[in-house]
Amino acid sequence: MSLVLFLVLALIAVAAAVGLVTARNPVHSALFLLLNFASLAIMYILLNAQFLAAAQVIVYAGAIVVLFLFVIMLMGWRVSDTIAPARAWTRGLAVGLGVLLLAALIFALFTPLASPASTGAVDGGTTQAIGRELFTSYLLPFELTSVLLLVGIVGAIVLTTKPTK
Repeated sequence: MSLVLFLVLALIAVAAAVGLVTARNPVHSALFLLLNFASLAIMYILLNAQFLAAAQVIVYAGAIVVLFLFVIMLMGWRVSDTIAPARAWTRGLAVGLGVLLLAALIFALFTPLASPASTGAVDGGTTQAIGRELFTSYLLPFELTSVLLLVGIVGAIVLTTKPTK
């Protein structure tokens, strides 16, 4: 039963990802992103990682999608903005990156899976296991991520403030 549910969720996630990329309206793209995040959260529940599922819904489906929609509405996006002839090279870049992603996916599909114990996977996704790994094995990347987010916040403030005379 869980395999069937996983396959249905995988199809929904892939369809939402395709819809995200192909939608002409950015609001529709954000809603497809929300659908993708929701299907991933349900997959986390299937993996018995309830904390990760809750974080997926709260952080990504809640905050990030709302932030994207806020930016889209704030910028007043129009369809003509993305069809400018100056951006003709982006289609070739997108095709090249898509081919690279497809090659990586095919490689991942035909590479034998390692056991979870040998990959250092967190057992069950509980808060205690994630916290232990985060603050022992992954402390430096965690702190570097916090510095990167701080730099992004300061950069956004600097870019949005008007210079005083």
